[in-house]
Amino acid sequence: MFLFNIKNLLSHPNNLTLYRIAAIPGIVVLLFFPNRFCTFIAAILFSAAAITDYLDGFYARKRGLVSNLGKIMDPLADKLLVSSTFIMLSSLGWIPAWMVCIIIGRELAVTGLRNIIVEKKEDVSASSLGKYKIGFQIAAIIPLLLHYSYFGINFHAIGMVFLWPALVLTVWSGVDYFIRFRNLLHS
Repeated sequence: MFLFNIKNLLSHPNNLTLYRIAAIPGIVVLLFFPNRFCTFIAAILFSAAAITDYLDGFYARKRGLVSNLGKIMDPLADKLLVSSTFIMLSSLGWIPAWMVCIIIGRELAVTGLRNIIVEKKEDVSASSLGKYKIGFQIAAIIPLLLHYSYFGINFHAIGMVFLWPALVLTVWSGVDYFIRFRNLLHS
């Protein structure tokens, strides 16, 4: 039965995207109880959800299942997963709220721009900067979720080291997105 469910989950890339969205409530609830066990499980759940970000695109391209729904839902699922986790980390006082505001503000602005681009029937695929941005955000979030020291390793400090370049790439990729599509906005 378990193998059948995994096979069904992997049968279409959009299912992996939906899993990423479905993981969000679990992560949020676990962070209501910020102890070593719950944050460790939240980090595992987040990591599994983050892996689906790579897998859904890989399967979509490999199987020829790239769809407009997937092009819209994939970045939306990323934004929901990352934003909700950053909000919870900020509510715990583990990261500065101003950083979260900049990251989420950029995500909302780019999502709005994507909607305009879709209406003009243009490609809304993420740029390489956007891919680096999400990579650094994920690289920051996982150790920030772990938060506590394990085996003498300060995971919170590691997460903060990755959070700064994630913030820079978030702003840079947002500006780049608007510059690339400014002509579409005026037509």
